[in-house]
Amino acid sequence: QVQLMESGGGLVQPGGSLRLSCAASGRTSRSDNMAWFRQVPGKEREFVAVIRGRDGTTIYSDSVKGRFTVSRDNAKKTTYLQMTSLKVEDTAVYYCAKSRAAVITSQLRVREEYDNWGQGTQVTVSS
Repeated sequence: QVQLMESGGGLVQPGGSLRLSCAASGRTSRSDNMAWFRQVPGKEREFVAVIRGRDGTTIYSDSVKGRFTVSRDNAKKTTYLQMTSLKVEDTAVYYCAKSRAAVITSQLRVREEYDNWGQGTQVTVSS
């Protein structure tokens, strides 16, 4: 079994920064793809960013490209999401998720490809 635990959420002013962490435990592999999704009430969970396990390739949604950076420390089994220039519309619950290494690149934005999820951490951007 795999457990994922997010941390680092909170309240920040527009233009500020936060770094989210996702600590993994259990049966994980360096080859796993690790992603971040977010969700606001009444809307579907949406893709934010992913880092591919086999080569570290990163993919971002258009809404966060250039502002967010996903990274991982395999020794610590931890994935990070550095968020800068935060906007009010970034307010959401942020979830980390793990998918198998075999998922093809074109499917890495698809929520259904991820088989393990954390409990989420709230990020609120407000003045």
